[in-house]
Amino acid sequence: MGRFKSMSAVFIATLALMAARDVKAQELVRTQLPIPEPGYTPITELDARNATPPPRFEVKAPQGAPNVLIILIDDMGFGQPSTFGGPINMPTLDALAGNGLRYSEFHVAALCSPTRAALLTGRNHHMVNTGAVMDVATAFPGNTGVRPNSAAPLAEILRLNGYSTAAFGKWHQTPGWEVSPSGPTDRWPTREGFDEFYGFMGGETNQWAPLLYHGMTKVEPAHDPNYHFMTDMTDHAVSWLRYEKSLTPDKPFFIYFAPGATHAPHHVPKEWIAKYKGKFDQGWDALREQILSRQKALGIVPQDTRLAPKPQAIKDWNALTPKERKLFARQMEVYAGFGEMADHEIGRLINAIQATGQMDNTLIFYLAGDNGASAEGGMNGVFNENTFFNGVTEPIEEQLKRIDELGGPTTYSHYAAGWAVAGDTPFTWMKQVASDFGGTRNGLVISWPKHIKAKGELRSQFHHVIDIAATILEAAGLPQPDKVDGIEQIPIQGVSMVYSFDAPAAKSTHLTQYFEIAGNRAIYNDGWLAGTVHRAPWERQPRAMLANDKWELYNVSEDFSLTNDLAASNPAKLKEMQDLFMAEAIKNHVLPIDDRSVERLNPALAGRPDLMNGRESLTVYDGMVGMMENAFISIKNRSYTITAEIETVGKKANGVIICQGGRFGGWTLYLKDGKPVYTYNWVGLNSYTIAAKQPLPSGHSTIRFEFVSDNTGLGAGGTGTLFVDDKKVGEGRIDHTNGLLFSADEGADVGIDEGTPVTDDYPAGGNRFTGKIASVTIDLKPIAPQVRDEVDKASQQFLMDKAAED
Repeated sequence: MGRFKSMSAVFIATLALMAARDVKAQELVRTQLPIPEPGYTPITELDARNATPPPRFEVKAPQGAPNVLIILIDDMGFGQPSTFGGPINMPTLDALAGNGLRYSEFHVAALCSPTRAALLTGRNHHMVNTGAVMDVATAFPGNTGVRPNSAAPLAEILRLNGYSTAAFGKWHQTPGWEVSPSGPTDRWPTREGFDEFYGFMGGETNQWAPLLYHGMTKVEPAHDPNYHFMTDMTDHAVSWLRYEKSLTPDKPFFIYFAPGATHAPHHVPKEWIAKYKGKFDQGWDALREQILSRQKALGIVPQDTRLAPKPQAIKDWNALTPKERKLFARQMEVYAGFGEMADHEIGRLINAIQATGQMDNTLIFYLAGDNGASAEGGMNGVFNENTFFNGVTEPIEEQLKRIDELGGPTTYSHYAAGWAVAGDTPFTWMKQVASDFGGTRNGLVISWPKHIKAKGELRSQFHHVIDIAATILEAAGLPQPDKVDGIEQIPIQGVSMVYSFDAPAAKSTHLTQYFEIAGNRAIYNDGWLAGTVHRAPWERQPRAMLANDKWELYNVSEDFSLTNDLAASNPAKLKEMQDLFMAEAIKNHVLPIDDRSVERLNPALAGRPDLMNGRESLTVYDGMVGMMENAFISIKNRSYTITAEIETVGKKANGVIICQGGRFGGWTLYLKDGKPVYTYNWVGLNSYTIAAKQPLPSGHSTIRFEFVSDNTGLGAGGTGTLFVDDKKVGEGRIDHTNGLLFSADEGADVGIDEGTPVTDDYPAGGNRFTGKIASVTIDLKPIAPQVRDEVDKASQQFLMDKAAED
């Protein structure tokens, strides 16, 4: 009997050893994700007391794999941060550069969604179907707005290899038609590899009153006068980090920290603005000279670098009126304060990493911009960006009346385009212009104290945002996966930058890179750049047909700022580069290049999904909030009715029944002291109110608001009428309406006005309906064909501009 027991013990031990070997072997195979759990040899022992369990299967990151932090500032130009010679004090970026490396020839995609898609996948933006922002997606490969499953995100690769993952701030990687409870949710952050997400889904948000999600759950606004999203998102990131390192100190993290700063609206507390009072009175021309001088002193640019010429549309500072100079200088003070505040908050996150003892083995990428500085404020800037997107001009005199409010919660501002040129010193162009380094070159700092021996040094190898994923995988000792969830993967197209960490003179390993945004396109190859400006950000039409675009040619190794066009003197080289662009364009799904306007705005013609799908009626219910314009029926430029079935108790019911938009443009149907009221807020410039004189009777009521449009085209006025139980109780004129957009970041709400209030007639956060709402139905009336044509013609460029800005 003892002999059999001995044999049994040996057999069990052998099985356990075999299982352990299976586990160990499986853990080393990281090219197929998720790493499959090993099969276990069946155990024949009856009694668990006599059996040894196999080792627990657990996926862990490789020994010594670093924590990873990617910081991505929005809409900041190459020449704006102090670390790269700019006027904006960014001590956190400066400190990381002093303890690490600055890269002076790092490149992005010239627009935010494409850059983010490339960053988070390691593939070129067209390869992951993000040739533009989601708002103008098409049916063509390269522009569908839907990341293919064959390009697994970096976060998912790291998560499946044992990392904790979190994203904070701006996302803008989910197609607009998927941002609703109806989904699909496959491309929401927490389905793209992130365990945690706290931020906003679109291209921009109100920093004082953002529309936020925690995971996939909408966050109720704080309505705290001291609230600012930049601080809030940092608080959440610090909290998550402390949890992660407290509970699993040996598990590496991956944090993607992407503020809305410094994208419009430029929102920042007054104390940050005050730091820059008078700092920009010299204007953008003198500022360009000052930045270039500092860049030379820092070694960021070669000593023989010249300022590239300004675009002809940008006026000389000295040619401006005193009023223009006063307004524009203040706009830049606000922007600069916003930039410094963002860097300060990032410093709090860095301090939290240091406090956990993790700084030494944390690999940090701090990208000072996802594209060049933005010229989308137009030549004069705007107090309320919504005016621009509805084709309404804000005169200088009107902006000056409220100049002291800039940066605060009553504004939604953007600076004048001249500051974008200065912000991209020493180059000519800016955001959207993918054919010039002003649109595609941004400062990058990398810090990894444990492994980067050089401190405060400069690296000038050519690199691109697709290289960051490959760099992280090499640093972590992880292979690129061949399969993820059983799907063959497109190889990561970027190259690792690790070779450059301790080799300042090493030749760049990224030799060829195409660029393309809306027809602005270029090709870089081994020290040469060829490109064409198809349309400037402020131009309404392309400069030529795509086949007739005028190309330029530069020897980048000798001409840092692209000032000596060699196209005429070296046509053979230009032809070689143009042919290379076409080859890369075909390979990366760039073709066909799509510079269409009105066709891409119509989902049916563009070939993308449309949540409303041409519906003429929509019924919504109490508690449905945050419905963005892509997920809500459009009442713009036509007649419509809104019918609400409600119940009240007594004659003093209050609160919002339904609304859309907010302080900067929108409409609302509500009760005040029991009386029905409809208010239309026209782009924040004027409000039109139609109110009943008598309160509702207690019990059930049907409130109907009818708007009869003048049918005179884009933004036409009309007559509004209020009915209670089919009896007219109020009527009035609405002289102007929003023809194109109610809000970039505030949706439609039922039973409350959650964000900024559409009207000051009720308070923010204290306007929940006190009765019961059974349903609200919006019915659209037919639109005359000639009016539709006029609206389409007038709206196409404004909507394209909005899509480009996001």
